[in-house]
Amino acid sequence: MEKPDAVPAIRPVWLVLGAASIAFHLWLIFSGLIPNLVSRPLHMALAVPWIMLVAGRRRVDTLTGWCLGLGAIAVCLWIAFNEASLSDQYGSLAGNGQLAASAVVIVCVLEMARRAIGWPLPCVAAVALLYGLFGEHVPGELGHPGLPVESFLGTLVIAEGGLWGQLTGVSVSVVAVFVIFGAVLNAGEAGQGFMNLALASAGRLKAGAAKVSVLASALFGSISGSASANVASTGSFTLPAMRRLGYPPAFAGAVEAVASSGGQIMPPLMGAGAFVMVELTSTPYTSIMAAAILPAVLFFCAVWFGVDGFANRYELKGMGDEARIPARTLLITGGFFLVPFTVLMERLFHGGYTAQFAAALAILSAAVLLMFTSHGVAGRQLIVERFSSAIVTSGRQIALIASIILCASLIVGVLGQTGLGVKITSLIVDLSGGWLPAALLLTALACLILGMEVPTTAAYVICISVAGPALQQLGVPLLAAHLFVFWYALLSTITPPVCGTVFIAAGMTGAPWLRVAGHAMALGVGLYLIPLAMVADTALIEPSQSLLPALLAFVRIAFALYLVSTGLIVREMPVLARSALCLAGLAVMFGPSLWSVFTGQP
Repeated sequence: MEKPDAVPAIRPVWLVLGAASIAFHLWLIFSGLIPNLVSRPLHMALAVPWIMLVAGRRRVDTLTGWCLGLGAIAVCLWIAFNEASLSDQYGSLAGNGQLAASAVVIVCVLEMARRAIGWPLPCVAAVALLYGLFGEHVPGELGHPGLPVESFLGTLVIAEGGLWGQLTGVSVSVVAVFVIFGAVLNAGEAGQGFMNLALASAGRLKAGAAKVSVLASALFGSISGSASANVASTGSFTLPAMRRLGYPPAFAGAVEAVASSGGQIMPPLMGAGAFVMVELTSTPYTSIMAAAILPAVLFFCAVWFGVDGFANRYELKGMGDEARIPARTLLITGGFFLVPFTVLMERLFHGGYTAQFAAALAILSAAVLLMFTSHGVAGRQLIVERFSSAIVTSGRQIALIASIILCASLIVGVLGQTGLGVKITSLIVDLSGGWLPAALLLTALACLILGMEVPTTAAYVICISVAGPALQQLGVPLLAAHLFVFWYALLSTITPPVCGTVFIAAGMTGAPWLRVAGHAMALGVGLYLIPLAMVADTALIEPSQSLLPALLAFVRIAFALYLVSTGLIVREMPVLARSALCLAGLAVMFGPSLWSVFTGQP
């Protein structure tokens, strides 16, 4: 199976396709209202070549890729150019030709997801499609009355109830723009600016190299939104530095794995999931960022506390002269990320513009900075290389995310048409007996299991579609329910048996992955507890409404995380004392609201 990352970056055809994708998605921002059945099929048509029209390892993969890919592109263009007449069909296919066209697009979406991220997600989507087609034969309450094939597939393909629904709209209008922003930033010296700031801030502290990893991953993750990209980028510097200073390989890998996982919950980008959350909750992007910032900082505080605990255990020292960054260098390299970030934040919070428009202006400022280095104006060859890298990376990443979201859209479309989502919601409420802790546990378990098989965004979308309404029925506010599910969809990045970031970091350090995973779970204890704290005390995610209660909740939970981290990691004290610390931490974290939240009584 050929991954989309295998696309050759130097071929002119990919530069042309990447530039077309960038131009299209930026044009949508300034073009006014474009019908969804025009913009969203064109979005898929631009994504297909990056996934399907590449050489596979086997000749049959190449052949099927071209046949399916070209067929799907043709159908997408047909839908876009016939949007007006198709809208008059009200989601019902007319004739065998349209039926065949729908089948081509659906099969291509499944194959795109398979080639991009493997079998699990398309398998879930295929099962959902089979349920939609044959669910009338399922006995009991989980069955459905039956749907005509023309109506079922038509709603998925020529209406806005499936492939071209809300999720794809997010991918088209918001995610793609921020992907471009991240690609342009990464093509320049913003990454070096992050690293220099982390080195200057934490390099000479106890376990300095590990703390540099924590800070750098938090900063880099705020633009990458990808745990794997985070490990590969910051880890290429921090892991060798930790090994050189004699840090245990398993600990070094765990620090990088956990800190990198936090990138997907760190504003301003937070990965594609944050933009999906904007659409599903009808909450402004600025409000999502405001709600997410304190929990994200708490997560990295917990990692920091854990690093200190391991530093005492292993007597880890700080870095040497390499952590001494001249103030002038720090200021200049910092400008490569501070200027675009300032433009983005100023236009969002002060200018009052949409996230897309603010990101477009930030892209422009970041693109201008590609023509400069920390030493002055860049040479022509370097400028060409940087812009080429940004263009190809943008096109490839937009296509990868589109593959995931389009496949997830099929699942959500089936849930909506068949009513299965409502039935599963009722099942969760029944199984929990109407008791919130049980519902939270069931939801967390579903997120963990699903997150092992599909990417974070897809796991979040599927889980929130079926479990979100159940949590809201039991009194969890809308945004708290979404953030709870989004955080727990990340559990699989550090929790065995899958733990993707752990495997990457273990491979880079040569440590046994199970030891890395054990250290990662201790360092990443915040990922398990903070979502519960958000539900138990929603003041934490409401700083824009009431700042003082939010800060008080932040301080209390930070202290609780310190107690729990100390109890889990410090080995010098008796087991009974360590257990007491963990219990004290949990009491501090949940005690003030335990009675009212978990019993429903004041």
